[in-house]
Amino acid sequence: MTANPGGTPTIVLVGHGMVGQRFLEALAERGLTATHRVVVLCEEPRPAYDRVQLTSYFSGRTPEDLSLTDLRFIEEHGIELHVGDPAESIDRGARKVTARSGLVVGYDVLVLATGSYPFVPPVPNKDAEGCFVYRTVEDVLAIEEYARSRAKTGAVVGGGLLGLEAAGALKGLGLASHIVEFAPRLMPVQVDEGGGAALLRTIEEMGLTVHTGVGTQEIVVDASGAVTGMKLSDGSELATDLVVFSAGVRPRDQLARDCGLEVGERGGITVDEQCRTVTDPNVFAVGECALAADGRVYGLVAPGYEQAETAAAAIAGDARAFTGADLSTKLKLLGVDVASFGDAHGTTEDCLDVVYSDSRAGLYKKLVVGRDGTLLGGILVGDAEAYGTLRALTGSVPPVAPESLVLPAGAGQSAQLGPSALPDDAVICSCHNVTKGTIRGAVTEHRCTTVPEVKKCTRAGTGCGSCVKVLGRLVDAELEASGVEVDRGLCGCFSQTREELYEIVLALRITSYQDLLDRYGREGARGGEGCEICKPAVASIIASLAPAIGASTYVLDGEQAALQDTNDHFLANLQKNGSYSVVPRIPGGEIAPEKLIVIGEIARDFGLYTKITGGQRIDMFGARVEQLPLIWARLVDAGFESGHAYGKSLRTVKSCVGQTWCRYGVQDSVRMAIDLELRYRGLRSPHKLKSAVSGCQRECAEARSKDFGVIATANGWNLYVGGNGGATPRHADLLAQDLSDAELIRLIDRFLMFYIRTADRLERTSTWLERIPGGLEHVRDVVVHDSLGICDELEALMAAHVANYRDEWAETVNDPERLARFVSFVNAPDTPDPVVSFVPERDQIKPDLPLLDIGRRPADEILEGSAQR
Repeated sequence: MTANPGGTPTIVLVGHGMVGQRFLEALAERGLTATHRVVVLCEEPRPAYDRVQLTSYFSGRTPEDLSLTDLRFIEEHGIELHVGDPAESIDRGARKVTARSGLVVGYDVLVLATGSYPFVPPVPNKDAEGCFVYRTVEDVLAIEEYARSRAKTGAVVGGGLLGLEAAGALKGLGLASHIVEFAPRLMPVQVDEGGGAALLRTIEEMGLTVHTGVGTQEIVVDASGAVTGMKLSDGSELATDLVVFSAGVRPRDQLARDCGLEVGERGGITVDEQCRTVTDPNVFAVGECALAADGRVYGLVAPGYEQAETAAAAIAGDARAFTGADLSTKLKLLGVDVASFGDAHGTTEDCLDVVYSDSRAGLYKKLVVGRDGTLLGGILVGDAEAYGTLRALTGSVPPVAPESLVLPAGAGQSAQLGPSALPDDAVICSCHNVTKGTIRGAVTEHRCTTVPEVKKCTRAGTGCGSCVKVLGRLVDAELEASGVEVDRGLCGCFSQTREELYEIVLALRITSYQDLLDRYGREGARGGEGCEICKPAVASIIASLAPAIGASTYVLDGEQAALQDTNDHFLANLQKNGSYSVVPRIPGGEIAPEKLIVIGEIARDFGLYTKITGGQRIDMFGARVEQLPLIWARLVDAGFESGHAYGKSLRTVKSCVGQTWCRYGVQDSVRMAIDLELRYRGLRSPHKLKSAVSGCQRECAEARSKDFGVIATANGWNLYVGGNGGATPRHADLLAQDLSDAELIRLIDRFLMFYIRTADRLERTSTWLERIPGGLEHVRDVVVHDSLGICDELEALMAAHVANYRDEWAETVNDPERLARFVSFVNAPDTPDPVVSFVPERDQIKPDLPLLDIGRRPADEILEGSAQR
């Protein structure tokens, strides 16, 4: 079959990945889709998707969630998209491309965006059953299917970006996971020895085993040809059921070779600065298949986007050149922030390093600085919060000392730079090469007043997303500089901030969300139903202040029930298959044998999955909603109460064994942890709260990674605040030291109530401490020295909470009206949810989540289904 070109010039795009999709968008922006016929030949059975976020499939995102293709865009611009039908040959003389289906398309311009393929080392049995690569959605689906049915241990060959992503995927599938890296450290291209050491420690603490400085010699197989292990170059053998090769990629240039286009010695289609092949002026190459004019093959999405835009410009007759790209990267690998920018390895002659390292916390920060003070580059591991600002300052002399930029907040000479410190030519969004000046212009010239509007206007923040936080600060700063009042209201319903709403509720004793909305909501919002932002935020404020303002302390009474998130609505955490977890409180991790037996009996009788958590509790997973009251009735009868794992409230106060048992202990940390957990249990707050008490400076309870942490000294207790061991790790800061028991509790009371009073919605103490004007010193002045004269009020509010605490589950199981909510279907209360099902795993259960079959459907069916959605 031969396509009929008619009289319209035709552009054929071979490959529809992230860069291919950006090329189509660039064509549309320049009006070329209106003047040209555009045909796309896509090898994969689905349109372009976000390959960078591939691992997020294992945390619940579907292949459709990863899609980058708006099919309305394809339809509106008349683009002919053929998925699952790759190009198989090119006849440059006749200017025709032949696809696998037999389709022949004539072209005036041909653009190759064929990407790359995974490199598999030439080791024996590399193609054995159980060996995979990690590149596409199909690869992910195949790995998942094999892991679920055939494997308990997995190994990844390669410790680079994709290797760590693949290891995270195997870990997410429940496999004991190994990483084998030939280089002496992980991520050898992006980080140096210090960064690699910090990354290694953090990854090993997650339970992964890392083998560096060794190569793979052979894949060991059994009689059936399935993988059973790996032989390594140091003579050792690693037992594994599944192997993922992630040892780098190579340009997919075979199609170009076959039609006589010039390729580089080490691969890649040779192109000039307009991304036009040096062999044929009618053929372009962009992305990972292209060898750029500077002699490099770029493996990052941002340079690929720039090449796509350059090629589109050349086709439109515009003068634009691709002469190189920023190789800065910011990623979250296995939950760890890793970033590098500029001359990260200090290859520039006569440069200096500024380094901050905390190996115990997994933090490593290095800046490369020239003799004249110019910031040349850097590496950030464990905390990449400053990445956007530092990358934008690269090539200039920062307005503050370099060492102050890598110190943690609150540590001596640390400094925070605002948007005003950045020059106008600083690149804020490296994915789309958007400068600060362009963003300012979007606000001042194009009248954009919100981040979404600026995104739409400039494309900044629409790539990897790492610049969005800096983008928001820039937009606000520019609006304020223009004399525009920045709307800092909680949401579209309230013009007040959360802190202002807290003060209104407290001062006027408002106990109803609807009353607050009707009296203080924005014009147009009054009398309405509110939104999903303000309803839970106001519910949290009312719950925090309930005893002081005369509201019900039971969060599901009356109107409060309708304001709660799903988890609070059923007093349990919703899990991925629709079941719930049951988490009884175990203060200090201390539990009597009788209570252990009760938990075991309940888990056995209801068939629940049990796990001892890092917060010193026993979680039980897999309860159906109608089973929750039955389970909790038995727990309450045995003396347990809610652990509030579902609420924005105190979770646990972790502890070591302290001086009672440990020969190093200097205080009774268990007793203090129990006292604190029982005092602050049920305290509703803007975000969840975690705490810990260590009985000595050896810090076994990891108190400095908590919202408030306590470490024993020979003279009493040291109190640390604002720590976070989560997605953005932060060491807590010392607030006060050598405190007595009474002094410690008094300061924690004040600190928590001041945080609840002034924090934004969903703002963790770590973020709040860095945002609040004056930072730690201001908090110390207020909490320790009572500079605002409010400490008596803060203490009274906490005392009211402690005096009025009631266990939510104890009140629920004894109230028939409250029990009525615990059904899957209101109109069929006796019918269990048929979606909630399980399969066995390691003598317990796990959710039965069927494999998605999108990768196995015909291409036209995918497009039709997507259009219907």
